[in-house]
Amino acid sequence: MIESVNKSLTSKDVDWFIFGTGSAILLTVVLIILIAPQASSLAIQQLYDFVTIRVGVIYIITAILTLGFLLWLALSHHGRVVLGDSNIPEHSTFSWASMLFCAGIGASLIYWGATEWAFYYVAPPFGLAPESDAAIGWAASYGIFHWGPVGWAFYCLPAVALGCSYHLKKIPSLRLSAACNAVLKSRTEQWPGRVIDLLFIVGLLGTAATGLGFGTSVVSSAVTALTGVEDSIGLQAVIIAIATGMIGYSVYRGLDKGIKVLSRINAGLALLLIAFVFIAGPTVFILEMGVTSIGRVIQEFFQMLTWTDPLQRSDFVESWTVFYWAWWLAMGPFVGMFVCKISRGRSIRQVVFGMLGWGSLGCALFFIVLGNYALYLEVNGIYAVVDEAVNVGPSTAIASIIALLPLGSLWLVFIAVIGLIFMVTTYDSASYTLAAGATRAMQEHEHPARWHRVFWAMGLGLLPLSLLFAGGLRELQTASLLASIPLVGVYGLLAVSIVRMLNSQER
Repeated sequence: MIESVNKSLTSKDVDWFIFGTGSAILLTVVLIILIAPQASSLAIQQLYDFVTIRVGVIYIITAILTLGFLLWLALSHHGRVVLGDSNIPEHSTFSWASMLFCAGIGASLIYWGATEWAFYYVAPPFGLAPESDAAIGWAASYGIFHWGPVGWAFYCLPAVALGCSYHLKKIPSLRLSAACNAVLKSRTEQWPGRVIDLLFIVGLLGTAATGLGFGTSVVSSAVTALTGVEDSIGLQAVIIAIATGMIGYSVYRGLDKGIKVLSRINAGLALLLIAFVFIAGPTVFILEMGVTSIGRVIQEFFQMLTWTDPLQRSDFVESWTVFYWAWWLAMGPFVGMFVCKISRGRSIRQVVFGMLGWGSLGCALFFIVLGNYALYLEVNGIYAVVDEAVNVGPSTAIASIIALLPLGSLWLVFIAVIGLIFMVTTYDSASYTLAAGATRAMQEHEHPARWHRVFWAMGLGLLPLSLLFAGGLRELQTASLLASIPLVGVYGLLAVSIVRMLNSQER
């Protein structure tokens, strides 16, 4: 798609109810947090405990059902159905994979890819002894699981549902309610459909705050290591402001001239970083641990997928697995909406296995290379990665281990740049889909109004700033959890709608 040829919509095409209500919710939450940060922080902590402890098992059941449904769909005769009128994909495989990966991941992957194992090492699953050899094996594997096919399945279900409604049924809307049209029917434009569209807005705002917060920490820690400037809220606010401006410019440029170009650049830079660490770092150790970790995930996949820790021997499931499934689920409609827009000409089977495969592979590379490089430094006594990651912060530990590489200062600059671009490539896509979700109708060759995209780009920067002011990581995690709760039911509607739309297509 070429922006100059295709049409950008205008203000008259905006769904002012969704736009106004979504904006009001965003501003209300920001104001409450800024006016009463301590009370907000306490309330957020209580909500976090309630969601993870009381309803956490619902997320695990939803994960099992979502992955199982998508595999059945792709392997059935429905998998051959092509999204659109032509079976020639609109974008090359590299461009398509780059855009879906950069939209779905962001700088959170850098934040956790190098150091997530440290938290599993000191507080391992299954009642294992902390900091034991057994804990090392699971610590090196669990990140690959959490960022693997299950997570990408949460992204894929809305992508397929929206692809069916938008490309097959030709419903001229990229709103989440439109993907439920086969179930809601006339109620799509009434309160049930309105509520679903608002849940999409709220879910994306919550998870956007999380991702931007993690990305900001990565960039600010790299800047601090390079310059000695204190890693403060002021520095992070400046970084968020710069990222927000870049997001606004990218989304103003459009899908091809902005988002697609940045995604391809970012994918190339990410692969360059991984290649350098692999070659300059402990190559044999990375390979050996990588093969072992992949083997463990394959062998123990169903145990990891279904473990709920009913005896409550630790808070591992609640703090990690439940959090991740909630985060992926809340981000799902946004990524699905974006992937739907770029997937015309691909079959459902290609979309499912492409998202689960390319997405999981990209994430696994980060955990295998960056994570095992950091693990090598720890187990050989070269650097106390665990102590710094757990007691100071993951982003600080990342900056420290990158500085130990040959030409460390250069790679610190690289990490700051790639972290910033990751933030931009994720949330320019988010801004685009927020605008699309608050647009009444949009044909395949149309785009949301430019001012509308830029508005949401600016709005996305407000919430992470306020949440960082209120307290930090736990507040960011809770934003994702709360935003995802109502979407569990919506995913059920999406699955039923997919089957109904495909069955009606065959008649």
